[in-house]
Amino acid sequence: MRTLVVGIGGMTNGGKSTMSSSLHLRIPNSCIIAQDAFFKDDSVIAVDSNGFKQYDVLDALHMDRMMSKIESWRKDPGSFLASQSLRTQCSVGEEVFVLIVEGFLIFNYGPLNELMDMRYFLEIPYDVCKDRRGSRVYTPPDLPGYFDGYVWPRYLKNRQEMEDMVSDIVFLDGLKSKEDLLDYVYGDVTMEIQSLMGKD
Repeated sequence: MRTLVVGIGGMTNGGKSTMSSSLHLRIPNSCIIAQDAFFKDDSVIAVDSNGFKQYDVLDALHMDRMMSKIESWRKDPGSFLASQSLRTQCSVGEEVFVLIVEGFLIFNYGPLNELMDMRYFLEIPYDVCKDRRGSRVYTPPDLPGYFDGYVWPRYLKNRQEMEDMVSDIVFLDGLKSKEDLLDYVYGDVTMEIQSLMGKD
């Protein structure tokens, strides 16, 4: 049995979830663990001096719970897939199980980042990001000025921290077509799966 951990990171509304879901549909024996599923309750999220909730930091997330779920997959990917009601599609002796880890801060958390075999980061320009963010409804909803006053400055800070920690991230232009981006990443991952299957 062999495993492959693929990180799909990126800024808010950059296309992370779409990419991850599409990869999952194409890749046998794969599953997704998404960072957004591990946010702490709104009542415990810190608030800054402007009244903005501090969601875009690691302290807003139950990273311990996320790591526990990832460790469950690493321990026995086949059983993990079965527990998630996901079907395996491989032959005994040729198993390559793929975990797609998706999130906006997955490369900023050292213990998680160290588990990644492949890293991709989707980025889009400020104006596109702001437009996409403004068209979505969040719970709780974004306060007026939240994007410029918190989301974008925090993204720039998180990105710098990420780049200081990690060097082998493939940056992807989120303005390209979803199909082209998917084909590129899928091609990379498929080559790596074939390489793993060819190893003794």
